[in-house]
Amino acid sequence: MKYKIVAIDLDGTLLSDSKEIPDKNKEVLRRLSNSGVEIVVATGRRYFSAKEFISQLDMNLTIMSNNGTIVRNMLDDELVVTRYFDEIDFYNVIKEGRNRNLHAITHVDHYSEGYDVIGELEQYDNRYSRYLHDMFDRFKRIDSLLDYKNPKALAIVYTGELDTLGKFQEELNLKYKDKYNAYLMQNLLNVGPILEIINSKGSKWISLYDYANKKGIKKDEIIAIGDDNNDIEMIKNAGLGIGMRNGSDEVKSVADIITDKDNNEGGLGYILEKIFNI
Repeated sequence: MKYKIVAIDLDGTLLSDSKEIPDKNKEVLRRLSNSGVEIVVATGRRYFSAKEFISQLDMNLTIMSNNGTIVRNMLDDELVVTRYFDEIDFYNVIKEGRNRNLHAITHVDHYSEGYDVIGELEQYDNRYSRYLHDMFDRFKRIDSLLDYKNPKALAIVYTGELDTLGKFQEELNLKYKDKYNAYLMQNLLNVGPILEIINSKGSKWISLYDYANKKGIKKDEIIAIGDDNNDIEMIKNAGLGIGMRNGSDEVKSVADIITDKDNNEGGLGYILEKIFNI
């Protein structure tokens, strides 16, 4: 099988815990790109942040950010796909969060206006945990999310205790069946667990599959690599799904292959070098 697309997650996969790209990953991805294999980044991060990290590669890539709800080409920031929340669905999640005394952090598509994230609390408020620690310059505080018109919302994030967030996820799925994709993330260092909620028509895999399909590339010709629960769908559905050694148990249970090395050791680079025999 000749693989034509390699889709890679950022945190815990391409990036080390110190948020650097190991030299092995850089070397292998550049060689693959030069040989005609397309590298696509599929991340839960917002576009602005993802682009900054990926600049270490010195490559022009397509970035599927906010778990596939927005896709841009990093060469010129061209907008390829958007999958915004329906406004009523957006307000319903905010209301449900308030009923549980949870405080929403909302990713929005206002990139050209200088902000990507909005919330009702001050950016340093500890009720946001450390989630906003690298987003302060792109954060906008507003009085009420329920009064915010045309939000162009991509993702709603809640921080908190794992049990509380897990119960919220279950209740959302029961009450609003097929309205949302909700990911309970447990692998984020220095942040703690988060619940990330997006439009049900958006996910890393949905955007990746649509993108490949438009290029005439079959799903069997896609490799997907990740470490956390928002990567499960693409790892499970790609032609070859790879879980990181440092990945969650849920990721490892659906992966075809698990890397021998973790994200700090360039595990991504070593496994791709082996698969493509380079």
